[in-house]
Amino acid sequence: MESIININPELKYQIDQVAEVADYLWQKGWAERNGGNIVINVTDQLNSQLVRLPQCDSPTTPIAIGTTLPNLKGCYFFCKGTNRRMRDLARWPMDNGSVIRILDDCAHYEIIADKPVMPTSELPSHLSVHNYLIGKGLPYKASLHTHPIELVAMTHYRPFLEKDVLTQILWSMIPETRAFCPKGLGIVPYLLPSSIALGEATLNTLDEGYDVVIWEKHGVFAVDTDIMAAFDQVDVLNKAAQIYMSARSMGFEPEGMSEAQMKELADVFGLAKN
Repeated sequence: MESIININPELKYQIDQVAEVADYLWQKGWAERNGGNIVINVTDQLNSQLVRLPQCDSPTTPIAIGTTLPNLKGCYFFCKGTNRRMRDLARWPMDNGSVIRILDDCAHYEIIADKPVMPTSELPSHLSVHNYLIGKGLPYKASLHTHPIELVAMTHYRPFLEKDVLTQILWSMIPETRAFCPKGLGIVPYLLPSSIALGEATLNTLDEGYDVVIWEKHGVFAVDTDIMAAFDQVDVLNKAAQIYMSARSMGFEPEGMSEAQMKELADVFGLAKN
């Protein structure tokens, strides 16, 4: 049966971006085994005509989300599959992910294409974030969880976990970090992976005004307008972490840009001020 992406160029473009990012994550060593998740809102790419096509007429039995998310009624998402590897998602996205539809009760979903690949076990957390984003009227369509090595390493040093300490260090390493990650990096203390508590803490941290949240000793969660933009934020932040750690490995504490230099950058480029 023909893939849903072969009859919808706009959807194919979005899923091709997912595959490209999945490959970057694997190549960078940020997605060991089945580590990491990607969920994107593809409602804009799926209209009422498309969901009546043959490959969408035999959805799976409704599956409980585990919570009720009123802002997601009728929304569609592409999700990485549970226990699926990023390197495989990069090569065969429709074999290692699936398109789901949120039902009218906002508490269940069904898989509509291409194959009955069960979404990530962290789907409730990702969907809760998308419910929040829509409720806030934000244009963000993508959520990304990955394990960037240097950023995670920095969370093993407790002084870095104080509010905005890491943000200030990373901003000061290279101007692009301040420019391209103007909201900085939120911190979530260690919580059990895939737990409700971790999802709630992530939502609370996003609500403080961050787009990127780091989970202590675990990984990063980022949201943005599309999956490439979400990846770019994490990539820039991790580059700053690499610069910091490279300087430390050479035996000195990096000077970093001064507060005056960062303020000048913020003023010139109209950046948000934390």
